[in-house]
Amino acid sequence: MKYNFSIAGIAFAALLTGCMTPPQLAVPVSPTAFAAPANSYGIVMTALPAVDTQFPGAGCLLCMAAASVANSSLTSYTKTLQTEDLGKVHLEVAEALRKKGASVKMIDNIDFSKLPDNNNTKPNFARKDFTGLKAQYNVDKLMVISVTMVGIERSYASYVPTSDPKARVAGVSYIVNLNDNSLEWYLPLDVSKASDGKWDEPPKFPGLTNAYFQSLELAKDRIVKPLAQ
Repeated sequence: MKYNFSIAGIAFAALLTGCMTPPQLAVPVSPTAFAAPANSYGIVMTALPAVDTQFPGAGCLLCMAAASVANSSLTSYTKTLQTEDLGKVHLEVAEALRKKGASVKMIDNIDFSKLPDNNNTKPNFARKDFTGLKAQYNVDKLMVISVTMVGIERSYASYVPTSDPKARVAGVSYIVNLNDNSLEWYLPLDVSKASDGKWDEPPKFPGLTNAYFQSLELAKDRIVKPLAQ
């Protein structure tokens, strides 16, 4: 069970931005993103995390245990939820890019931790050096989709819940120009959706379930729509 706030997201962001630099801010889609001739794309989507609950703010071991016990039925149910078509969003991205005139190559996996650091610390440049991937995959640009949290989140202050549970999808999507590591798009993804009615209705939690599937659709839209416009 996960207790800390988006640990995977923090770790992945550190790979991109560097440990001692400010977080990378959002970058709108660049007008050069689809300019010929450098418009061949590799698309990679990292594996989706397991659907689970998180309780940020329950920091101590006893606090974690208390939050776990108090939300045990919700956690058990959350783990049964499916991610529907979220895991196929890279296919929708590929179609959107093709409609823009780009050529697309799907890439199964990249170990980002093995990329060298990029010494260029200017804003809107990746902190890892992606340029070696240009020749490796014969593409000009890399589109990355990384979802780092899918499930239900409830905030705590030590032992005490400070919010009702909410559905949450978090991660990042971005385009790197492989010639110079510049970011031609950067989208911090964080979708949170509360239940429209009562949330505490075990064992199926219908209100939270609806919010969960709505959050999946909202996350997909936020990834695909900027590239389709």
